[in-house]
Amino acid sequence: MSTELLKHKLDRAFGHLDVDGNGKVERDDLLGLGARILIGFGESPTSAAGSKLIRGFEAIWLTLSAELDVDGDGTVSPEEFRAGMTSAFVGGDRFDAMFGPAAEAVAELCDTDGDGAVGPAEFRIMMSAFGVGYDDVDAAFDRLDLDRNGIVSVDELVEAVREYYTSTDPGSAGNWLFGPL
Repeated sequence: MSTELLKHKLDRAFGHLDVDGNGKVERDDLLGLGARILIGFGESPTSAAGSKLIRGFEAIWLTLSAELDVDGDGTVSPEEFRAGMTSAFVGGDRFDAMFGPAAEAVAELCDTDGDGAVGPAEFRIMMSAFGVGYDDVDAAFDRLDLDRNGIVSVDELVEAVREYYTSTDPGSAGNWLFGPL
């Protein structure tokens, strides 16, 4: 994968995490993103699924702040995010341990009927929380639905998240998680 493509993916991801748009990722951004997802699905933060999601996003913040906040200011800048994600998580096996639980919690929350799959409407709710445009959501879902059966399994969605942040293969379906690059 080209350096520019990787930079583009990480910059896009940073924009999704910087919920308040102030150019820095802070704890409140991660919790705000989690809250937007919960609201989209009508889930209480005190339910089992809601608590799991909140714990996952709290764990992401703890990891980001510990691993990427080089200057110790309590925030993660775009430069810190790009450099830290590249060196600590891209291509390594640490991503699953650090970010896997949150990815699983989000994917499981999207599976509103518990059938192990996420449909287009559920996927759209999740992506709306991340600020992804309507057309990009449809394009992403089409690419992630590898067998063209109209659903993406929870496991496939978790794998797409992992691929988005770690894949070095430009043809990886996970690169389309947030729409076309």
